[in-house]
Amino acid sequence: MSQTIAELQAALQQSQANEARYQLLLEHSTEISWMADCASLTLTWLSPAAERQFGYTLETAQTLAAGLLKDLQARLARYAEGDLSRRRLLRETELAHSDGRMVPVEIESTLILDDHGVPTTVVGVVRDLSAQRELAAQQKKFASMLSHEFRTPLSTIDGAVQRLEMTGAHHDEGTRKRYRKIQTAVDRMLVMLDEYLSPERMASIGRERQPDEVDPAALLQAAAEQARQRRQQVTVQTSGLPQWMRCDPAGMRLCLDILLDNAIKYTSENIPIELVGRIATEGGVEFLVRDHGAGIPEAELPHVFDKAYRGSNAVGVAGSGLGLYMARSIADVHGGTVSARNVSESGTEFRIWLPVAANAGKSLAREEGSR
Repeated sequence: MSQTIAELQAALQQSQANEARYQLLLEHSTEISWMADCASLTLTWLSPAAERQFGYTLETAQTLAAGLLKDLQARLARYAEGDLSRRRLLRETELAHSDGRMVPVEIESTLILDDHGVPTTVVGVVRDLSAQRELAAQQKKFASMLSHEFRTPLSTIDGAVQRLEMTGAHHDEGTRKRYRKIQTAVDRMLVMLDEYLSPERMASIGRERQPDEVDPAALLQAAAEQARQRRQQVTVQTSGLPQWMRCDPAGMRLCLDILLDNAIKYTSENIPIELVGRIATEGGVEFLVRDHGAGIPEAELPHVFDKAYRGSNAVGVAGSGLGLYMARSIADVHGGTVSARNVSESGTEFRIWLPVAANAGKSLAREEGSR
């Protein structure tokens, strides 16, 4: 008997400890948990987060309840008619704060059934989407600004090159070839603005992107060839790269173009720029862009990828401070990183790291053999 009592006491203590942990989680959660009775269509419980985030308690939550339980009666009727998809729902809407403002939220709810399969209770959580909406608005604003920053000078160049081609019939073949190269580069950038850097595309990054497969060695060679139109000495070294990797080719090409363009700006004409592709020591793939310029002041290295940041070395060098920020954003979407460091001899090394194995979420690269 004493052993049974001891076991019951231990079970009670464990239950109380579990309840305390659960209560602690509820008190500090940013999600609002709630329960409602299906028969009376009324709220029966609200977590403490409801008062912190919306200013409501269970006793004062009539306005909140109206938003949470909207269409519940119709939902129950459809479930009773055999529509099992109504048991669990996820929807986005707006709920009224106690101060009157509307807050964008995501509501996830599930019908709880009795022994006969009849819904008796609905339980759910409310997640505040204000931060996500603000971020999306900032991304759209940034994309619009970015498109304008690039499109205006590109349109000017495009018009000037077209006029040169129309009036340059007497120019030699070498000059006309350079015109065509400029026109090709401008056309490519305009297409990328439309297809990759539009506000709609930026807003969908990480959610709707459909990655493609690309040969990483060919990707590096193509980027180097483009850079050689501005600088003859661009070397490419590859070692152990996978035959294919999964990524957005246009985005990753833009990332490489930005880093190569940055290296060209800060390196003397007769000094080569190195482009390296290999398997990273920690796994995954790394692309390195090395220049032999003046380097970046150590105090500025943590800030070079910040939006609109321009270092002390950028005085007198054309730019908007957006390129490296874009490069980091593109790598981030692929589940990777971009970093910078000063090399011991001279100059700067930018490193793009990408995962190789396909993972859930953002990681987009995969390995199929190596070369």
